[in-house]
Amino acid sequence: MYYFWILMQDKILNIVAFDNPYPPNYGGVIDVYYKIKALYEIGFDIHLHCFVKEVPKECIELQLITASVNFYKTEVKWYHLFSSLPISVISRAQKELVDNLVKIDAPILFEGLKTTCLYNDVRLKAKSKYLRYHNIEHNYYKGLALSETNLVKKFLFWIESNRYKKYENTVLGGFKSVLTLSNADDYHVNTIFGNSVLVPVFHGNSSVDECLSEFGEFTLFHGDLKTSDNLKSAFFVIEIFKKIKNRKLVIASSSGKEIITKKIEHLQNIQFIELQTNEQLKELFTNAHICISWSFQKSGTKLKLINTLFQSRHNVINQNITDSQEVIGLCHIVASSSELVETINRLMEMPYAQKELIRRKKVLIEKLNDFQNAKKLVEVID
Repeated sequence: MYYFWILMQDKILNIVAFDNPYPPNYGGVIDVYYKIKALYEIGFDIHLHCFVKEVPKECIELQLITASVNFYKTEVKWYHLFSSLPISVISRAQKELVDNLVKIDAPILFEGLKTTCLYNDVRLKAKSKYLRYHNIEHNYYKGLALSETNLVKKFLFWIESNRYKKYENTVLGGFKSVLTLSNADDYHVNTIFGNSVLVPVFHGNSSVDECLSEFGEFTLFHGDLKTSDNLKSAFFVIEIFKKIKNRKLVIASSSGKEIITKKIEHLQNIQFIELQTNEQLKELFTNAHICISWSFQKSGTKLKLINTLFQSRHNVINQNITDSQEVIGLCHIVASSSELVETINRLMEMPYAQKELIRRKKVLIEKLNDFQNAKKLVEVID
């Protein structure tokens, strides 16, 4: 404990975020927000720099856990289409960011490759720089291209994927450490650059819900339906519940209402709920008997799975959702639509047992503990 106290003396950190992390309502920003919160709680002074489409009028929630907050507008120009850099990188090339980073004598943690356009600016040469590696971006955009049905978007995703593959090779070696989220990403970075450290995802859950009854009421699928992979997965799950009309499915999202309601308008056993608040989602977790997490592309561990493991009952996943063997051991993993139908029918009749709760508490509090992972991050950053 004394060693950790010594580590924490005068700890200041710049964090450059690809988006406003509040509210923490989708995968990437959940990790950013709860990382900032955990670092604040162990004594860090965080100077936060956020790229946003629109600068918010206020940011009280962020100001409460940071020493300062600066916003920079993401600007996509038509001529970015002809750049060799990924559009999501060059659209964040704001020199004001460097002006502000220079003023603060502290290391810099870049959240995702999207934020790194100016990481090599000569004025930042003396600073220790670290990268939070959220995805193998070229694989992520390739997956989006495969899932996308709009031909223009599909083409743009393919371009972005190819640009990220080249871009990554030019920048990853320039960071003191790359902080990865998953075993696959950690292996990928270490194999090529040898500078990776695995720091699991930050998620904001401090305890596993011990008050759940043995049975919930329905199967839940939730996610951001603006993402083509999530939308494709929602359509897939809808097709499953067409085959088991005696089972209820709830699809919950803050987006996609029109397209999903049209898809399910004649299906009495499927309901769409438009999410407005985190409390609303938590209530759905409490009432769900099964939570399905499904993806047609690999991209580390999905945050929605972590939340349901802490807050709900049975979890059904496919192999793309996580590569953590400890987490997989807490789930029912299936590989086909026929297996999914069989598993849903079986689990809806199976109580959520006390032994399952005990297993979750052991794994999740040990392996996915925000406080412990903040301490691990502190030991990496000098």
